[in-house]
Amino acid sequence: MRTALVLLFLLAAAAAVGSLLPQIPNSSERVASYRLAHPFFGTLFLRAGFFDVYGSWWFVLILTLLFVSLIACLLPRSRAMIRTIRQRPIQAREIDAFPQYRELRVAAEPAAAAATARTVLRHHGYRVALAEDGRAVAAEKGALREVGSLVFHWAFLMLLVAVIVGKGTGYVGHATIVEGQTWTDAAFNYDGDLRTGRFSSGAHTGIGIKLLDYSDAFRQSGVPMDFTSKVDLLNPDGTLARADTVTINHPVSFDGVRIFQFGFGWAPVVTIYHGPVVMGQDAQPADNPLTVPWVGFVKLPTLRPQVAIKIELYPDSVAYFAGLIAGVPQPMTQANDPFMRYSVWKGKLLDPSLSGLDTRLMHQAATGGIGRGWTVDLARGCVTSGASSSSLPRQLAGTVCPAGVASGLAMSFPELRQYSRLQISRDTTVPWVLGAAILILAGLVAAMYSSRRKLWVRAEPKDAGSVVRIGGFALQRKDRFEEAFPKIVEDLDAAIAKIPAERREEVGAR
Repeated sequence: MRTALVLLFLLAAAAAVGSLLPQIPNSSERVASYRLAHPFFGTLFLRAGFFDVYGSWWFVLILTLLFVSLIACLLPRSRAMIRTIRQRPIQAREIDAFPQYRELRVAAEPAAAAATARTVLRHHGYRVALAEDGRAVAAEKGALREVGSLVFHWAFLMLLVAVIVGKGTGYVGHATIVEGQTWTDAAFNYDGDLRTGRFSSGAHTGIGIKLLDYSDAFRQSGVPMDFTSKVDLLNPDGTLARADTVTINHPVSFDGVRIFQFGFGWAPVVTIYHGPVVMGQDAQPADNPLTVPWVGFVKLPTLRPQVAIKIELYPDSVAYFAGLIAGVPQPMTQANDPFMRYSVWKGKLLDPSLSGLDTRLMHQAATGGIGRGWTVDLARGCVTSGASSSSLPRQLAGTVCPAGVASGLAMSFPELRQYSRLQISRDTTVPWVLGAAILILAGLVAAMYSSRRKLWVRAEPKDAGSVVRIGGFALQRKDRFEEAFPKIVEDLDAAIAKIPAERREEVGAR
C-alpha cells in the first residue's frame, strides 16, 4: 500500500508537469514557441518527454507499476475478506478484559439466556455464532467497511483502465455543418482539429448528420440563452435512423458517438462559389463577438491571374447601423437585411485554405458591397441587379454597372444560411467509467460510515439463575460504540427478563 501511495504521488507530479507545460498532441505550435523562447530548457524538456507527458515511457512505467502494486495489494486483501465473511465469529475466553464490559444477574438458565442474546444481537445487525455448549454467543459486525474499501480500490483500478482504453482508442473532433447539408463521420471530414487515441487512429463509424435547422436565442443585451440544432441521424448506409435535437448541455448519443453543440456561425450562399461560404470571426478579446462582422474567403485558383475574394458579412444591418449612429456597437443576432463588403485580390495564391488570405503576391483589384438578392460585377466593383428592390441604404451599392457591359466575373448573394459546429466524440468506455464512479462513491460511503465491532455474551449458572457477562470493543469509531453498548445491554436485559416463568421454574428444577 505504501508503494501504491508513492506511485500515486509520482503520477500526480507527472500530471502537474503535463498541465503546466504545453503538450505536443494538444498544441505543437505552443511547444515550438516555448523552445524558441527557452532554447536550453526547451531542449531539456523535449528529451525528458515533458512536452508529451502522457505518451512518455516513464509515465507509462509509473502507471504500469501502479497497476501492479494495486493488484498485488488487492488480491490478498480480497481473499482475506472472503475468508472472514465465510467463517463464523470466534468465541472469546476472557470477556471481562474488553474495554466495554457489563454483568447481568438474570433468572433464566444459561442456555436460554444465550439463545435470547443471539436473537437480540441479530436484531442489532450482528453476525452471531452460538458456542457448542449453548451458553456463549460471539457476534461481530462491520464487514461492510472492508468490503467498501475493497470496492473503492477495485473500482478505482477499473476507472483507470477504462479511461486509458477509452482515451487511447477513441477520438474527439469538430464538424461544421451548414443548414441543409449532410456530414459523414470520417477522418477527412473534420475541421482539422481531430484528436485520436494513441492506440488507434479512430474507428470512425460512417454515420451521417444532416442539419435540418439551426436556431438560437439571445437577450436584448446580446447574452446567449440557447443554441439548438435539429438534425437527422443517418445510418452508415444513408438510411434515416431518427431525428433528434442537440442543445447546450444536452448531447445526443448515436451508434457509440456523442454529439455536442459547440458553436455556430453564418454561411452566405454565393453563386460564384456554387455553395455556402463558412464564415469565421477575428474578434479581439475585449470585443463582443456578436458586434463584429463575420469573415470568409472565396478562392479561384483556376483563373489567370488567380483570384481571391475576402468577404465581411453583417447579418443584421439594422443593428449595425443603429450602433454606428449611437456610437455603441449593437449585437447582430438575427438575419435582418444582411449585407457583405467584399474586396477582390488578383495575383498568385500562396495559401489554398479558406481560413485566411496571404496577399504578399497579390494586389487589390476592386471593392464593393452586396446585399441579399444582389448581383455584382467583381472585376469593376459595381452592382448589376437587385439593389433597386432592396431596403438597404443606396450608398452600400456603390456604383451601378453600365447597361450592356459585363466583365464575366459576377457574384450573387441569393440566400443567407447558418451553420452549426458540433463536437463529435467517441469513447466506448463511458458506461464503464460511470459504473466505476458509482462504485467508488458507494465504497467510500460504506467505508466511512461503518465500523467493525465485536461482542461476546457468556451466561454462567449462579444460584437459581445465571450471570450474563457482556463484553466487546470497536476497531473504528469507538465513541459511537461506547454510546451504543449500554443500549445493547439494556435490550439484552429486557429480552432475557421476558423468558416465560414456567420455563424458569423448569430450569430451576434441574
